[in-house]
Amino acid sequence: MKTLIPLICAAATLFLTGCSSSTVIRSSDPDARIYVNGEYIGTGDGYYSDKKVAFAGNKVTLRKDGCEPMEYRFRRNEEADLGAIIGGYLFAVPFLWTLEYKDHHAYEFECVDAEQTVR
Repeated sequence: MKTLIPLICAAATLFLTGCSSSTVIRSSDPDARIYVNGEYIGTGDGYYSDKKVAFAGNKVTLRKDGCEPMEYRFRRNEEADLGAIIGGYLFAVPFLWTLEYKDHHAYEFECVDAEQTVR
């Protein structure tokens, strides 16, 4: 019984931590505002975390006053999550979260004058 309690605690920890994934998003322009799925996360760089299942997609939009916005996409299929794989083996459900985001994403932002593109 004494060895069963630590095993259950370890399995519960793996199960709970295997659900979320996070990444740092950086823009080449420190003044560019960063939005992920329409939600503002920072200027120049920001932190994004979610509990979406594997292969879920996200849209990054970089904006700056007077410039055309730039859009990028990333998916939750970039790295394997060992904790979720072990939890999935034990409980089957965490297999939906066996993949994570990379630690960081860096995007180029080139300011294209918004007024010139309208003409």
